[in-house]
Amino acid sequence: MHQLLEVITFGETMGLMMPTSSKGIEYTSTMECSFGGAESNVAIGLSRLGHRVGWFSKLGEDPIGTKIVKTIRGEGVDVSRVQFSTTVPTGLIIREVVAGKSSVYYYRAHSAASRMTEAILDESYIASCKILHITGITPALSEPCCELVYEAVRLAKKHGVRVSFDPNLRLKLWSVEQARKMLLPLAAQADYFLPGMDELKLLYDTEDEGVIFDKLHELGNVSVVKGGDNVTYLVEQGAVRAVPYIHVEHVIDTVGAGDAFCAGFLSGLLKGESLEEAVRLGNLLGSMVIQVEGDWQGLPTWKQVQAKLNLAVHVER
Repeated sequence: MHQLLEVITFGETMGLMMPTSSKGIEYTSTMECSFGGAESNVAIGLSRLGHRVGWFSKLGEDPIGTKIVKTIRGEGVDVSRVQFSTTVPTGLIIREVVAGKSSVYYYRAHSAASRMTEAILDESYIASCKILHITGITPALSEPCCELVYEAVRLAKKHGVRVSFDPNLRLKLWSVEQARKMLLPLAAQADYFLPGMDELKLLYDTEDEGVIFDKLHELGNVSVVKGGDNVTYLVEQGAVRAVPYIHVEHVIDTVGAGDAFCAGFLSGLLKGESLEEAVRLGNLLGSMVIQVEGDWQGLPTWKQVQAKLNLAVHVER
């Protein structure tokens, strides 16, 4: 199967526990078990859009790890390179939303994913795809994980595989100074750099958007900046184009919106669309996923996307 893959991605996916009511963790008696991870979200999103995609990680040999890999496999994603550990567990997230405020608690120290090293990489697997998608979460997990990401990019470049990079800046994992040191060189190596404007202000240590765009032009790649003033910015060949958001009336859950955007954008590229149309597709997926609760559950199929594009009206019969 892997010889036919279009996109490969890898990174930490953790079990996700949430109260089944709005009372919060402290007062609830029941929790719902799911999972979440930026890279696996993108993989599921691409698979639902009809693409051949692979995802790998290291999970604990425990019920949460088993649930994660079975579900992702069930979404049509190749998980043949996933590894399991018998000595360390799968990481865990506990999230609550109380009075409209979301709080997240991570239990990921010494998790199986944080123990990933370059040994998990299969060069022929990386070489077989068209695009390698990485995020800035993995290098923040540990020094070996950081080395893993850089080696994966090196292998991709060696075999002419394009690199997509979403920095996904997580300041709970490291300082902004550490992030700058590790993430900006990755941005320079990426063919497609997919940051948010808030992330760029931190990484470039400036509030001046003009300075930020100058920095992006210096990269010489395609940069897509999420989180503009009701627009996504497409930066390439010395030009900046603003692609408007798609507004929705009811926002349910914004978690996973950036991952949905990445899936839509990469899908557009793979389908042969122009860069601007790929950004529009990313915007559309972002608008769709925020109307459903969950990290990845609201990711649409290609049929659902086409219905939106064609302004189809759903009729329940």
